[in-house]
Amino acid sequence: TVASYGSGLRKFHLFCDTFSVPEADRLPASFALLHSFCLWAVADPEGDEAAYMGDIPFEPVSAGVAAKYLDAVWAWHLAQGWPPPLTEEDRTRIQWSLRGLENMQRGRRSRPPRPPVTLHMLAAIKGALRLSDPFEACIWAIACCSFWGLLRFGEATVRSRGQFNPDQHLKRQDALFGRDLDGKEYARLDLPSAKTARPGEVQHVFLVPQDSLCPLDALRNLASVVPAAARDPLFSWRDNRGEIHPMLRDTTLEFINRTLASKGYGSAFGHSFRIGGASFYLSQKVDPEIVRIMGRWKSMAYQVYIRAFEQV
Repeated sequence: TVASYGSGLRKFHLFCDTFSVPEADRLPASFALLHSFCLWAVADPEGDEAAYMGDIPFEPVSAGVAAKYLDAVWAWHLAQGWPPPLTEEDRTRIQWSLRGLENMQRGRRSRPPRPPVTLHMLAAIKGALRLSDPFEACIWAIACCSFWGLLRFGEATVRSRGQFNPDQHLKRQDALFGRDLDGKEYARLDLPSAKTARPGEVQHVFLVPQDSLCPLDALRNLASVVPAAARDPLFSWRDNRGEIHPMLRDTTLEFINRTLASKGYGSAFGHSFRIGGASFYLSQKVDPEIVRIMGRWKSMAYQVYIRAFEQV
């Protein structure tokens, strides 16, 4: 109960932060605010809201979970010395709204929410790979850079070998190593194109050292194990004949999911690495605006990626 209340209260503050609700309006919270919060937690975005969120997949919860979130905010008010924020009639009205919304959405969700990749899962993937193997070295570089760099999976992989276009996809020459003004090492990936980029705009992804799950080490290992020309795919591997191949999206996910399944984990989706990385940074108290910039999101709506921090 303590964990679920903590998750619910974090979600409430996330909602308030996303929609710029002043601190003074959060405690005590009005019926209108709590009603909107619960509907937001359950609803699938569409129309203008979907446009506001761009390419971000919103992860709604059930009406039952939203009710637990409401209990968390209720308990928070009491703990702070305030009276209950809702009457029983208010709670009933919210419950009826949630049931109605769920009935409207029933059957429309084509798949369950995407789970985040966690640090434990990332470590399990690395532990199962042979980093001296060209194919597996490439798999690790993709997984590691997608998590820490908040990459969309389509920015690191392609749908088919013939789809690779050096003018649109990451190449070996697009990965640069350097040091900042304090002498700290970093790597920079220059994306030739991206969903949120204007035509001709190059977006930059910065990576920094990360102990044993280090994206810089993963990139260096890939360059060593899979030498390639400047305009070859950044995330590529060589077959037994020495031919270089871009890494395919479906092949990568199938390999990763076989590895995770062998370790007792569930399936990952393409966005699972991006979701996991964003959730991890937020759980480490990185400024949400910094995370937004890192992930190259156009609005603070990216925060719907957040997961219960105890998972990460």
